[in-house]
Amino acid sequence: MSDKPHQNLAIIGHVDHGKSTLVGRLLFETGSVPEHVIEQYREEAEEKGKGGFEFAYVMDNLAEERERGVTIDIAHQEFETDTYYFTIVDTPGHRDFVKNMITGASQADNAVLVVAADDGVQPQTREHVFLARTLGIEELIVGVNKMDLVDYEQNTYDEVVEEVKGLFKQVAFNTDDASFIPISAFEGDNVSDHSENTPWYDGETVLEALNSLPEVSPPTDAPLRLPIQDVYTISGIGTVPVGRIETGMMHPGDNVSFQPSDVGGEVKTIEMHHEEVPEAGPGDNVGFNVRGIGKDDIRRGDVVGPADDPPKVAETFTAQMVVMQHPSVITAGYTPVFHAHTAQVACTIEAIDQKINPSTGEVEEENPDFIQSGDAAVVTVRPQKPLSIEPSSEIPELGSFAVRDMGQTIAAGKVLDVTEA
Repeated sequence: MSDKPHQNLAIIGHVDHGKSTLVGRLLFETGSVPEHVIEQYREEAEEKGKGGFEFAYVMDNLAEERERGVTIDIAHQEFETDTYYFTIVDTPGHRDFVKNMITGASQADNAVLVVAADDGVQPQTREHVFLARTLGIEELIVGVNKMDLVDYEQNTYDEVVEEVKGLFKQVAFNTDDASFIPISAFEGDNVSDHSENTPWYDGETVLEALNSLPEVSPPTDAPLRLPIQDVYTISGIGTVPVGRIETGMMHPGDNVSFQPSDVGGEVKTIEMHHEEVPEAGPGDNVGFNVRGIGKDDIRRGDVVGPADDPPKVAETFTAQMVVMQHPSVITAGYTPVFHAHTAQVACTIEAIDQKINPSTGEVEEENPDFIQSGDAAVVTVRPQKPLSIEPSSEIPELGSFAVRDMGQTIAAGKVLDVTEA
């Protein structure tokens, strides 16, 4: 680990616009991937008839992904710039992976939006910007990629920039919080060095823009919240829950509570990377053992917190939700699956309280009969079984969710208020 301040960076944008190639290029330019590894990927890519994919290969090192040429899971990769130590949350572009995108983007502090110069704003560009905005990403660096394919024409670049700015206006994203950079991730233009191919551009390179991002303060002073991903039984130790600490700190000797399973005990040991550690904090993936807790007492989707400040369990909650796509209309009584942190729980939308203008946030209608694609609304939600979730104003890391039905993400939102069970 570096002693530089840490940032989680999401790379978002439409499929085939060059996200993986940009990530591979960033890792290469910052010395995070040695030259000989790139060389090896290059040979492999050429053998498979995918010459030019070598930087993408750096990211897509799952065999299945290579065969398909698609980024599937969220691959975490690290690199350092002069100012920061970054973890890349490489967010997939394909529709079926929007759920990953949501869990990925909600972990990101800032994001790079990749838009291909020869293709402009596409449906997924729109969706990803919308999600980034809903999930609270503050600053976007926009890489207008594949400039080599449009002969580095300034006019083409300007057109794409205007198109993206128009998109930002639609989702009420402040264009002052975005920087635009003409790049070719494949050729390396304006990624770490200023390119001779774009003499008309005198702004920052991608690495310079990353260096000038505002510093993020880690949520160490918030109460401990750790959503459980898995529960293992390890011989000699016993039951070991595993998860990523979202907020707060954890130490051996802490008394903790698992909600909504409603069991608790004292933390005996904490492990990271197979080594015992004296403490763990936000962003750390840990396995830990709690005295007296058996494998059947807890499950994925539980959230760990201090015994004297346990995670909230919602009887109902109100949320601001944005409908991205739904074949018909959503009315009170609709019960899709809500994905919040590691939990997946069927929840009923009990009431649609207000319809909101998604770009201005103003209330358009009180108690509307229904909402549909493109609408934003404040809704009252009742989980069908116990769900631990927090208001996003108090613990944003546990206050966002995605709504899925019929195999697709239909909405995303954030929790405004929780009525505890």
